[in-house]
Amino acid sequence: MKAAVLVFPGINRERDMARTLKLVSGTAPNMVWHAEHELPAGTDLVVVPGGFSYGDYLRCGAIAARSPVMDAVRTFAAKGGLVLGVCNGFQILCEAGLLPGVLMRNENLRFICRDVYLKVERSDTPFTRGYNAGQVIRVPVAHGEGNYIADGETIARLEGEGRVIFRYASPDGMIDPNWNHNGAINAIAGIISERGNVLGMMPHPENHVEEAIGRTDGRGLFAGIAEALEKAA
Repeated sequence: MKAAVLVFPGINRERDMARTLKLVSGTAPNMVWHAEHELPAGTDLVVVPGGFSYGDYLRCGAIAARSPVMDAVRTFAAKGGLVLGVCNGFQILCEAGLLPGVLMRNENLRFICRDVYLKVERSDTPFTRGYNAGQVIRVPVAHGEGNYIADGETIARLEGEGRVIFRYASPDGMIDPNWNHNGAINAIAGIISERGNVLGMMPHPENHVEEAIGRTDGRGLFAGIAEALEKAA
């Protein structure tokens, strides 16, 4: 798996992401600075990690989305390349037009940092093939702007096309407002693009991949990506 992890000023989860990618695939990813105009040759996965790019000024991800490297990411995605955005990365992908909607302030207007439960809606995407549809996984969140919002037409399209692949849920998989930690519409925690090759999600699967940390629920996402790329090669 030849991955590229984007690095913006203020991003602070790039090392966690790089470590996870190396653990799962055995190959260290390329770290790509935001001012680059091209991705490394042979890249088959681009990851936009979490953090606070440009201090979250203007809107979260708004400045990073206009960085030179994002033109290369848009071209890469248009050709079918896999793109994963986590937390601030999800915000950047929305601001860059690679995913619809926007991430707003959490409903309670507080920063949330805790483990949450996610229901996996599909297992037939490159990002979720490591899970079973309906499976509940536990991974961390750490965000102040994770409240996913879009207009009614967009939400209906996402739901109708099966593009919502992660939802905040109770431990037994119920979609309950009490477990929708940031107030996102329809408890949306992660969506994919129309072609299914771009995923944006607020939770941090990269932080739950090693038994030494206590849980490995996030490992299935990265293992699934590696398997999908291997089969596509």
